[in-house]
Amino acid sequence: MKGLVIGLGALQLAASAVAGTPGEVAVGAQLPEAQLNSLVGSAAKLSSLRGKPLLINVWASWCGPCRSEMGSIERLYLRYGSRGFNVIGISTDDDHAAAAKFVKVSGVSFANYIDRNLVLENLLGADRLPLTVLVDDEGRIIKKITGSRQWDSPESINLVTQAFRLKIR
Repeated sequence: MKGLVIGLGALQLAASAVAGTPGEVAVGAQLPEAQLNSLVGSAAKLSSLRGKPLLINVWASWCGPCRSEMGSIERLYLRYGSRGFNVIGISTDDDHAAAAKFVKVSGVSFANYIDRNLVLENLLGADRLPLTVLVDDEGRIIKKITGSRQWDSPESINLVTQAFRLKIR
């Protein structure tokens, strides 16, 4: 009986380590189709971004670490995005106006979408913000990075170029 309890406990621990949010897609798996609802402009399908590697940043306007890294994501996008990968932001805000205002004030030029129904938040496993997800050109998740970082630092540029197998220096 004791062995059964220990075994069930280990199984539960392993399952919780794999699934952080309902429907979360694991690293190495392909993202399913999802609707992207634009903060400004028209909606898009996630599959429309295939063909190039993709950096997805999941953020919220009320999230201090999200706000602090947004400028460095913009600089990474402006400097390297045209050389082989796309960048999008996904807001988890409930308030469309607050998210749109943050994008306008921050001055970012990459596309940003809102996820009020938590579909993308759950698919990507965004139980903590910010979350940055690196996706290959076929839509498979390569890496998930939780927490704020300077995306235009040499370390982050190296991470992105290695993950996407790009030669952008």
